[in-house]
Amino acid sequence: MGLTTSARAASLLVFLGMVASTSDAAPPASCATPEHRQFDFWVGDWRVHKPDGTLAGINRITLEYGSCVIHERYVTGRGYSGESLNIYDASRKVWHQTWVDGTGLLLTLEGQWTGKSMVLEGQAPGADGAMAKQRITWTPNADGSLRQLWESADAKGAWTVVFDGKYTKQ
Repeated sequence: MGLTTSARAASLLVFLGMVASTSDAAPPASCATPEHRQFDFWVGDWRVHKPDGTLAGINRITLEYGSCVIHERYVTGRGYSGESLNIYDASRKVWHQTWVDGTGLLLTLEGQWTGKSMVLEGQAPGADGAMAKQRITWTPNADGSLRQLWESADAKGAWTVVFDGKYTKQ
């Protein structure tokens, strides 16, 4: 026999309580290293603008799972949305991002903090459907804004800009 409705509700409340208590706690020692904090500059609620100044979308970046995971939620307000999970993999000394969106795109990127920018690279289908190298660079600016530059390489290795956004805090 299954649980009664009240037993299921009680179990859910216990589970949600455990989630709330773990997400509010300080990062576990395994996620409190300087390397784990390299991408924290991206955390916040952002307005994202294109180079011509038009609003591209809204991006909410949060720390989750004991501050071990950076969760991105992006919406344009024009029907496009997506999200990513980002984590520092200490065993390989690499940052990893998995991006998914409403078009069915799956983009996995890996890379590192260069000392001034977070640079992640991976493969995804290009405009012609063939796999193409992708590179996304996040650079914090002195004024508190940041730049996200997404580039794609063609078969000859020439980079073209896919997206260039300036993030400003909401």
